[in-house]
Amino acid sequence: MRRNRNAKIIATLGPASSSEDAIEGLFLAGADVFRLNFSHGSHAEHRERLAIIRRIEERVGRPIGVLLDLQGPKLRVGTFAAGPVQLATGDAFRLDLDPAPGNRRRAPLPHPEIFAALQPDAELLLDDGRIRLEVRRCGDNFAETVVLVGGQLSDRKGVNVPGVVLPLSPLTEKDRKDLELGLELGVDWVGMSFVQRPEDVASLRERVAGRAGVLSKLEKPAAIERLEGIVALSDAVMVARGDLGVELPPEEVPIVQKRIVAACRRAGKPVVVATQMLESMIQAPIPTRAEASDVATAIYDGADAVMLSGESAVGKYPLDAVAMMDRIVARVERDPHYRKLIDAELPESDREPDTADAVCAALKTITRMLPISTIVTYTFSGSTSLRAARERPEAPILSLTPARAVARRLALVWGVHSVEAAEVQTVTSIVDDACRIAVREGFARPGDPLVISAGMPFGTAGTTNLLRIAWIDR
Repeated sequence: MRRNRNAKIIATLGPASSSEDAIEGLFLAGADVFRLNFSHGSHAEHRERLAIIRRIEERVGRPIGVLLDLQGPKLRVGTFAAGPVQLATGDAFRLDLDPAPGNRRRAPLPHPEIFAALQPDAELLLDDGRIRLEVRRCGDNFAETVVLVGGQLSDRKGVNVPGVVLPLSPLTEKDRKDLELGLELGVDWVGMSFVQRPEDVASLRERVAGRAGVLSKLEKPAAIERLEGIVALSDAVMVARGDLGVELPPEEVPIVQKRIVAACRRAGKPVVVATQMLESMIQAPIPTRAEASDVATAIYDGADAVMLSGESAVGKYPLDAVAMMDRIVARVERDPHYRKLIDAELPESDREPDTADAVCAALKTITRMLPISTIVTYTFSGSTSLRAARERPEAPILSLTPARAVARRLALVWGVHSVEAAEVQTVTSIVDDACRIAVREGFARPGDPLVISAGMPFGTAGTTNLLRIAWIDR
């Protein structure tokens, strides 16, 4: 089950991909991690999908990652008394806390947090930015606005407040219940929506308490202003371009994407590029050329993973979408220009290098100087494999760990083929296991050289300090 690429693929499950045959088909086509989107579906449905994933995992003998994506706060207008209303540019329009159904002059907005943060001249975006309002006067329970860009507004359309940090927890009561279910079931990653500041990530880390990796979804411009602090507290980051594209001008999104990817690469944190990557494949069996280029750009930038949303969850061609993404990623990684870009754009770490950094940098150098078939990392916490992946070496990374949860979590990481292996206590046993498993997994043949990295004392997280070159017996 070795992949022919380094970057990983996340596939969202939904009505189009809920059966055991469908999920197994997506895995065989190239999905490395499955996303359970808790904005949709019942607890029973997500429980069943996760059980299916674990059965498939047992059959194929390879760890499969599972991402629980929390919904987060949903800011929406209320309802309208006589159905949709048409707002014209220049109209006055009022938003307030009065729950009475709205009309073409006003609408209920049941979110006091928004009014608490508003200032005159602030903009409000309705219905994914299709309607734009400018605040002229506001208070604790109302906002008088003028319509900058009009359109039709109907019940419960979304509201975005760009450029404003809202006094709102990213974890709703629904999220807390969903989180407890996910942790009980053993998800590997928890994705947090509506992250605005590092403190939001810290609050989720406290609740998760090490039971899963914390993935921060960056979809608010306020988060970009505190990017380094959020990355530092996250285990991984997602560039959630759909919501970013609502609150930012479209021409800014590619620049912000590159900035986020670079920040994560500096910190050695996995980064996922997501949303609308092969959007047309929800309805069509092939993507547009622009979409193929979009996926390729994320790979050229060095992203750890790219994600399918509606394409695999509700689309007509979920299997084709995964297979297409697999082909695009693999083709880009075969391009000689890709290796030049990846090497040239490896940013220096923001912190002082330590022994582990030196060892993992040496791994990359060794793979260039010697005909190394694979890098083998023996890791207890995953840190050795993560640091090796940060360097984007030319040889694949075979990650051995005695912890099944760590093996699954590493399914998200660039270049890492994760294997659950027996716990070891000596250098000799590490070398023996590395040679045997490398041959078994198809990474090496008798006579091939390997380079091996681990931490001593064994079983202690974050102690990468061992580097060994070994040859597999003929």
